Amino acid sequence: MTFTKTTEQSSKYEHLEQMSVHDLLSNINNEDKTVPLAVEKALPQIETLVTKMVEQMKKGGRLFYIGAGTSGRLGIVDASECPPTFGVPFDLVIGIIAGGDTAIRKAVEFAEDDKEQAWKDLQEWNINENDVVIGIAASGTTPYVIGGLEKCNENNITTGCITCNQGSPLSQTAQLPIEVVVGPEFVTGSSRMKAGTAQKMVLNMISTTAMIQLGRVKGNKMVDMQLSNVKLIDRGTRMIMEEIPVTYEEAEKLLKEFGSVRKAIEHYNIQMKSKS
Repeated sequence: MTFTKTTEQSSKYEHLEQMSVHDLLSNINNEDKTVPLAVEKALPQIETLVTKMVEQMKKGGRLFYIGAGTSGRLGIVDASECPPTFGVPFDLVIGIIAGGDTAIRKAVEFAEDDKEQAWKDLQEWNINENDVVIGIAASGTTPYVIGGLEKCNENNITTGCITCNQGSPLSQTAQLPIEVVVGPEFVTGSSRMKAGTAQKMVLNMISTTAMIQLGRVKGNKMVDMQLSNVKLIDRGTRMIMEEIPVTYEEAEKLLKEFGSVRKAIEHYNIQMKSKS
């Protein structure tokens, strides 16, 4: 199969080293402006994947991201932010990177070229048919990711992908592909730039939409967020004050006693109902 890697094509800009700081920043920004439009074109694909993903998660399934390099790191970032933001268990959304945790900070040579390792990594989590695996690879050609999805397909596990090239081997492998075609990078081949931005935007959309659909947001607020610092305790206290008629001190006391905005409000409402 042949396809054009637009992410690898030569930059539209020449002689970058001769540009001023102003021109470099302006031109990078101009390229970045094209990313949301590329994501918009992929919305139908994103919707299809998220709809299936939510269906599986409501049956007890988990969401796995697998990737290498920048793509793997972006998946880990999105997964790691779900527990504090939405109060879900750490093992509901799981990010896996080629080369293991070492590769989060330092590139592990040839890790992305091992077509068998992703399935081994997934098996450590006892992956099953209720789960969903999304492969992330800007090029759409990463063996680690493709191999992982192939084994998932063989084992009746739902697969999706996020890539920035159209018609790639990864898109052909995933049951539910997302293709966000952002074109050549400002620095030729540096897919941590526009492609990385596009992947981050899509990951934000996937996890946030799923968590809302799973009931982890009330109104427009993170009522299940973890109270891991003073800022979040203050935010949670003010959320409670917006919902029920209590002072700041009373709201803070409720929050600390019950551990979440949702539980504090529910307890207060039950108490008030029993008194009426």
